[in-house]
Amino acid sequence: MRKFLFLMVLVGLSLSGAEIHWEKDLSKAVERAFKEQKPLMVLVTKNGCRWCDVLKQTTLKNDKVVAVLNRDFVSYEGIVDENSVPSALITHGTPATWFIKGKTPMFEPIMGAVEREDYLKALDIVKQEYKKSANSKESK
Repeated sequence: MRKFLFLMVLVGLSLSGAEIHWEKDLSKAVERAFKEQKPLMVLVTKNGCRWCDVLKQTTLKNDKVVAVLNRDFVSYEGIVDENSVPSALITHGTPATWFIKGKTPMFEPIMGAVEREDYLKALDIVKQEYKKSANSKESK
């Protein structure tokens, strides 16, 4: 019985501990997003940024958010003070979440530590707009 309970705890922890599949290299992330026909989510952070940590430890650990990002997006984290962010995506504050189609931002970035429900709504809007623009190109 103890082994069964231990196994159940391990399974529960693994299910609730979902992680975003981050691309390590921006050029590979852009290439993969193009190949898979998905929007690229670029999270711009800075070392020591309190609100970056809040976003990453709350919203970006939520199982629903992780599932949507892993299924429908290609994700990349760029850290400003490690020079892994293109200058065009650097903002006055962090965290900033950009959504890219091809090599062009789709919208202005989402700024700050956005809560789960609002982040999920934003992801849904990005997916809808991405599909709309893809469908309009196909019909031309």
